[in-house]
Amino acid sequence: MSRLLRTLRFYSLAKWGHRWKNRAALEQWQERRIQRHVEVIRRTSPFYRELWAGVPAGEWRHFPVIEKQLMMDNFDTLNTAGITKDMAFAEAYEAENSRYFKPTLHGITVGLSSGTSGSRGIFLVSEEEQAAWTGTVLAKLLPGGLWQRAKIAFFLRANSNLYESVSQGRLQFQYFDLLEPLPRLVARLEQYNPDLWIAPPSMLRLLAEARIAGSLTVQPRRLIAVAEVLDPLDRQHIERTFGRTVHQAYQCTEGFLGCTCECGTLHLNEDIVHIEKEYLDRESRRFVPVVTDFSRSVQPIIRYRLNDILTEAASPCPCGSLFTAIERIEGRCDDILYLPHLEDGGLVTLFPDFITRAVLSASADIEHYRVIQRSPLDLEISYRTREGSTEDTEALVAGELSRLFNRLSCIPPQLQFTAYSFTPGAVKLRRVERSWKL
Repeated sequence: MSRLLRTLRFYSLAKWGHRWKNRAALEQWQERRIQRHVEVIRRTSPFYRELWAGVPAGEWRHFPVIEKQLMMDNFDTLNTAGITKDMAFAEAYEAENSRYFKPTLHGITVGLSSGTSGSRGIFLVSEEEQAAWTGTVLAKLLPGGLWQRAKIAFFLRANSNLYESVSQGRLQFQYFDLLEPLPRLVARLEQYNPDLWIAPPSMLRLLAEARIAGSLTVQPRRLIAVAEVLDPLDRQHIERTFGRTVHQAYQCTEGFLGCTCECGTLHLNEDIVHIEKEYLDRESRRFVPVVTDFSRSVQPIIRYRLNDILTEAASPCPCGSLFTAIERIEGRCDDILYLPHLEDGGLVTLFPDFITRAVLSASADIEHYRVIQRSPLDLEISYRTREGSTEDTEALVAGELSRLFNRLSCIPPQLQFTAYSFTPGAVKLRRVERSWKL
């Protein structure tokens, strides 16, 4: 079967193939798929076979949870394609250095994760999995369906055969390298005039500013934010500038985990992944996702704990989807801030959203900000206000943060205010970040 026909098959399956009467029926279907998948992986992956020794497939929830470091330490025996970590890294780094992303290893696409947490990971995708990913992505994200002509612009730090596979039939695809200078990217965008723009929020924000400045005149049909947390400040600015809802694709090394519906709500893609919720705070519905992807076999992802903080929606989405609705992807567990308690000195948890809300409520004139906790008692706040602002922004932000610290009974940290500076490309934008380790 040709690549196009395989893609069409998965497109049809994602678009029309699955219908469940209720949430219970969906979960029963997932359970059957996972148990069959686990039996296949047990035969083909030495690492998982040893890890799951003695635990039957029906009790897969008792399998040990794995994380990135364990996956990378056991990469050679975890993947089922016989590709070593050294081979994969060599291939991926060569592609990154040359900016030529076409080669494969034994027919397997190799890519690098962005390394937000400090260490870079590898992902492997077979041709069949590539077709499945492409068909599913197009079914869930493409406005107007597969039969209409559409031009797609993909802004990322590194390209991949996986992303290039989106170019099918009436669809055109162009990769925009985030390492290129912004004027060159804007010029290419003007010439290409794409319908669908897929980019990190920090790049969409720069394109919005280019639009305001008059150097960018083309208009997207749909905007999709990827790779970074979509901050409320950026969402508002981008949507106001282009007059379009900013949709999201929750895509990472571990799979295509979620996307927004037509109502703009982010839903988990529970037709291809199962997500267990490891709650950080049940009252606020914050959890860390533990992923089991029952659609991938070359690099199996089974009970894999991510480092992300997700907030489950308080009520069902009006779209009627059975898939779990997510209110917000808040950030990474590494970016939870900790301050000592006033009385006992124990560390108090401050989720990134606490800081974001405090900063944004301080002043409507703030255009950009970053908050970095350098130590338990040192907080750096970089910001930029809109031109002509006469507010005492630092006093306003300090006041909001002081109220937050008082409410949580924390010892207030020393605040250092600096000028905002960030260039999209080499690293992801993190609006709230903790730079010291517990």
